[in-house]
Amino acid sequence: MTQTLTLSSLPLFPLASVLFPDGVLALRVFEVRYLDMVRKCHQTGAPFGVVSLTQGNEVRRAGAPDEQFHDVGTLAVIEQLASPQPGLITLVCKGTERFRITQRNHLVHGLWIASVSQLDRDLSIPIPEDLKKTATALTQVLHTLHARDALNPAAALPTAEQLDDCGWVANRWCELLPVPMELKQRLMELDNPLVRLELVGDVLERTGIAQ
Repeated sequence: MTQTLTLSSLPLFPLASVLFPDGVLALRVFEVRYLDMVRKCHQTGAPFGVVSLTQGNEVRRAGAPDEQFHDVGTLAVIEQLASPQPGLITLVCKGTERFRITQRNHLVHGLWIASVSQLDRDLSIPIPEDLKKTATALTQVLHTLHARDALNPAAALPTAEQLDDCGWVANRWCELLPVPMELKQRLMELDNPLVRLELVGDVLERTGIAQ
């Protein structure tokens, strides 16, 4: 039996979005509670955790209630960091492993930290014939995005292996589709990447994107 990898004192970044494994996340950081955190993560190569808000705002406001967020999130590793002006950091991060929070603490200066257990990575499952159209349609969308902005890391062209992987294709569609954040969270939490892609395929058929 494999032992579950756990992390303690993982800094959290609650956002009004869902980060998927292998997804790209661009952030502008200006709150004091996050500036030191992202600098330390960058210096040490340590991840932070991205969690989806269920209540509250990304930016803390005086008198506002504490943020509330889902228990399942995704580790983010900083790939690019710049400080264009004092008090502002811009980041490009990549999603890696999913995790589940086992304990959370709100520090005095407003930063959330948590003990988490990492969830298993998606099994690599080839895309079945009846869902190939989801990969074909995704290829067309990503090529269009790449042509518009070849310098954007989120617009990088996929490999053949990625386009034949249920989890990878499902995750990229989840990022692109204009569906409610709660649905994206539920899809991200699914353990079975084939089921995730089947559900995405249903959305694509209903919207006429992949026929």
